[in-house]
Amino acid sequence: MAISGLVMLLYLVAHMIGNLKIFFGTSEFNEYAHWLRTVGEPFMHYEWTLWLIRVVLVVAVVAHAVSAYQLSRRDIKARPSRYVHKKPRSSYATRTMRWGGIILALFIVWHILDLTTGTVHSGGFETGKPYQNVVDTFSTWYGNVVYIVAVLAVGMHIRHGFWSAAQTLGAGSRTRDRALKAVANVLALLLTVGFVAVPVGVMTGVVS
Repeated sequence: MAISGLVMLLYLVAHMIGNLKIFFGTSEFNEYAHWLRTVGEPFMHYEWTLWLIRVVLVVAVVAHAVSAYQLSRRDIKARPSRYVHKKPRSSYATRTMRWGGIILALFIVWHILDLTTGTVHSGGFETGKPYQNVVDTFSTWYGNVVYIVAVLAVGMHIRHGFWSAAQTLGAGSRTRDRALKAVANVLALLLTVGFVAVPVGVMTGVVS
């Protein structure tokens, strides 16, 4: 779970940076999207590198989901009865990790159908014109709601998940815990703000 989570975190950072290119205009954003499909040429064929990245991400997502299920079953088996104390001692992010994971899984499906295949896209999906497709999506109230809710779930998931992964991989200690938690908070905040900036940019007319 820790390793697959870190793989997805690296992707999210790269994805956020790429998304922010939309603020530099139509041509730069569309050229960036085209570049993603030509990375590695001529050694790699058109879109091969992109499909390789997709395969790695699918493996990471499946491994993460399976690990979450297995750990949940072990947790229930280890203690089938609830704790006596009623006041939750864990953070809100910790208690919502499972629901956050479900929300993100559903969002990934919607996001692919919206901006990759165009199946549920509003305004008429245009192949090769990701800038216009993004603007179309965030010109609808439901597109913004779905995306922003998912991004907030991502932020909470990373806030707890990064620190937990560090503990699992042996990076945590009594002296480093505070620094790791600070890094987790900063990462979660930067990714949340970075991703939310795109729909806000469309809603405010900065991106149009």
